[in-house]
Amino acid sequence: MSRRGYGQDCSIARALEVVGERWTLLIVRNALVGDCRFDSFLSDLGMARNVLAQRLNTLVEAGIFERVPYKYRPLRHEYRLTPRGRELAPVLMALMQWGDKHSTGGRQPERVSIHTTCEHLVELVMMCTSCGGPVPAQEVTTRATTSAPGVPEQSSTVDDQPTVRSITS
Repeated sequence: MSRRGYGQDCSIARALEVVGERWTLLIVRNALVGDCRFDSFLSDLGMARNVLAQRLNTLVEAGIFERVPYKYRPLRHEYRLTPRGRELAPVLMALMQWGDKHSTGGRQPERVSIHTTCEHLVELVMMCTSCGGPVPAQEVTTRATTSAPGVPEQSSTVDDQPTVRSITS
């Protein structure tokens, strides 16, 4: 897997090592709606064949996709999302909601998320694990795990006070 060397060791930087390239989340988006074949990705996304092959290899190596034969003469594979890959659905949904709100240029969104059981719209909402209430982005901060309530203590070699930063500033 190619490393871009963000020079940071945090969960976001490590995740971007796998899914941070322009085409990657679009490939995962298509797979989430059942589009899993190389030629289909190629025609729908309009990307170069070598770039698609490289991205798919990276995603297989990272455990996001698995290559599964669907035809044996000639041998052809499709790319099925693993459970790890399906866990990217909320990430894509959050990006979609943000895009619908901030970058539609006044146009109607092309797709919406629907709850299959009741056929109503689905919205991704941050929720407090303690009180169960919704949490607006401006009320969220990050804190070192050694000082966060409800997070198991981890050993640390740094004796500094915990840093608290808002993720919205």
